[in-house]
Amino acid sequence: MTSPLEYGSRGLIGVLTPQANTTVEPEFWALLPPGVAAVNGRLTSGCATIEERLADYFDRLEDFVDQFGNAPLGALAVACTGSSYLAGREREARLLERLTARLRMPVFTAATAVVDALRQLNARRIGLASPYPAALTEASIAYWRSQGFEVAAVQGAQMSGGSFHPIYSISAASAGATLESLARTDVDAILMLGTGMPTLAPILARANQAGPPVLSCMLALAWRGVSAVDARYIDLAPWLAGRHWGERLALMTVPPDAA
Repeated sequence: MTSPLEYGSRGLIGVLTPQANTTVEPEFWALLPPGVAAVNGRLTSGCATIEERLADYFDRLEDFVDQFGNAPLGALAVACTGSSYLAGREREARLLERLTARLRMPVFTAATAVVDALRQLNARRIGLASPYPAALTEASIAYWRSQGFEVAAVQGAQMSGGSFHPIYSISAASAGATLESLARTDVDAILMLGTGMPTLAPILARANQAGPPVLSCMLALAWRGVSAVDARYIDLAPWLAGRHWGERLALMTVPPDAA
């Protein structure tokens, strides 16, 4: 699918991002290949707890998609995994089917993008690097099992204290540290959970190392969106190696002491 736009001649993707998430837009931008563009909308909620907000996002998703108006989107990506875990596979599938029919374009969540990616890898046994509190991690495990995967190992990411949001403040180094023990387990693939934890630098660092392939919800979401508008990018292997996005990521990661 092509687009008449100046920016996005090979396709335009709509992205819905949780309200305080500071990771989705930078990582999605880094992952986009030449000619593909994205526009962002926000999932918002006044609910007090993370679980309540995630459920609210899901319940009002049909309203949130209206933010894009008549923009010539080729696909719509929902950059939130927690809502999928709490809603469950069947409710999620029904909603996505309804939205896909209504909008006449592929509509998918980060979670369903991961399912597609793992299936392309023929991965059955997976290890999870999780930034979540225990209850949400357990909900995630139940979701992946419902999709036919065996969760063989789970490793939590170290969160910092005193931040506006503990998940969004996790550093790439802390996220990468979760991969070390998982890489030594008997799994077919390692999945870095969530769309708020920075994952691209750790994926790139492990791209040429021995062990199972490493992917994240954000990488899977961008792969699914880009391949929906430009079929040349359907092969997941170059994505896992960072072939088209490694240099773009480097442009975004300025050392703290740089002038």
